[in-house]
Amino acid sequence: MSRKAELMEDSGLSRAIWRKSSHSGSTGGDCVEVAELGDHRAVRDSKNPEGGYLGLERDVWASLVSQIKRGTYDL
Repeated sequence: MSRKAELMEDSGLSRAIWRKSSHSGSTGGDCVEVAELGDHRAVRDSKNPEGGYLGLERDVWASLVSQIKRGTYDL
């Protein structure tokens, strides 16, 4: 088994159910997917799912989402 496959298995990514952001456009533009992994969340670019992911603890993810909703970042 490759190291990447081992990491995916260890983190639960092999069983992850990815959900596309409700704010992703239908034109195939900027799309983000999120998977719940116990006490963590994984975030990836839906156009490049093999390109890796960002792993965040659940409370860090909740804080980031809250900040985005408040307009903290110029997105």
